[in-house]
Formats: sequence, structure tokens, C-alpha cells
Amino acid sequence: MSRLGKKPLPIPEKVKVEFKDHVLEVTGPLGKISQSIPHQLNVKTENNQVLVEALSETREVNMLHGLFRGLVKNALTGVTAGFKRELEIQGLGYKANVDGKNVIFQIGYSHQIHFPIPEGIKIAIDKQTLIAVTGVDKALVGEVASSMRALKKPEPYKGTGIRYVGEHIIKKVGKTAAGAAAPVGGGK
Repeated sequence: MSRLGKKPLPIPEKVKVEFKDHVLEVTGPLGKISQSIPHQLNVKTENNQVLVEALSETREVNMLHGLFRGLVKNALTGVTAGFKRELEIQGLGYKANVDGKNVIFQIGYSHQIHFPIPEGIKIAIDKQTLIAVTGVDKALVGEVASSMRALKKPEPYKGTGIRYVGEHIIKKVGKTAAGAAAPVGGGK
């Protein structure tokens, strides 16, 4: 059995957990998450706790046990506190703004990029360069933030592009800086 999978998860206040037909539904103040559970696992709710149980003792079931306990924990956290991922845009004239169900990016291309906001995700933009992606589903928040970053990855020479807040970009030395360091012709 998975060591982490055996640990029970406390159910926070104002959260309702239901398990029917191998689908776990977690409802809380911020929203609702549905998670399908494989047939090798069972979920019990008792004494204000959620317990994920493995129905057999194979290596594959052990891995699923720990994984789905983590997914249930993320669902409980998501409906109570939510998840947030922050991005920043760096570059001269680079900016973004929310227009209805789309985020419009101006990031150095000849055209604007319209990025559709998926259902269940909220996007807030501060000062046209700081983007906050929030939602109850941790995987969806990370996927949307990653897709936005992929529109214009930080380039290695100037560092312009879209990056996560706090992400360190290792910059490369340009041709002029590399050529000036070593004299050409023996240095006489």
C-alpha cells in the first residue's frame, strides 16, 4: 500500500464530498470539482474525513493509490482556497488586457493574439504586464498559465517574453561581449 495513500484527509467546513459510480464530487464555497476514480480504488467518507482505499496489492494499484489521494487533496484545497499562478510580461510595448472571454496579447508580433479563457478560470491583469490565473482545478490553472507562457517564451539574450513571477532566466552572452573578451591575433 502507498504510505501517503493510507493517510486520511480532513474535510474542511462548508465542503460536501460525494462518491457515486466511481466519480468523486467535491463541492465547496468556490466551486465544484468532479474526479473519476479507477475501479481498483474506493473512497470512503466517515468522521469528517476522506479515505482512499486500494482494493488490491499490485504495483500499479499502489501508484494509483498515492496519485488519487493527491488529486482528492487538491480538490479539497481547490474548492476552499483555490489555486493561483502568476505571470509577468517583459518587453518594450508588450502588454495584455482582458476583453470579455478573451485575453488580448500584444507581445512583439505584427498582430494581436486572442487567447480564449476556459470555463472555470479567472484572469486578472494588473498594470497590463502582471497576469494572475486563478481557479479551483490545480491542473487547469497550471495548463492555462503554461499555454500563456508558450505564446512568447522568455528569450535568452534580452529576457523579453512571458515568464512566471520569480522565474530566473539564464541569459546568454551575445556575440559582441564574447568577441571582446578574447583578443584576436595572439594579443601582441
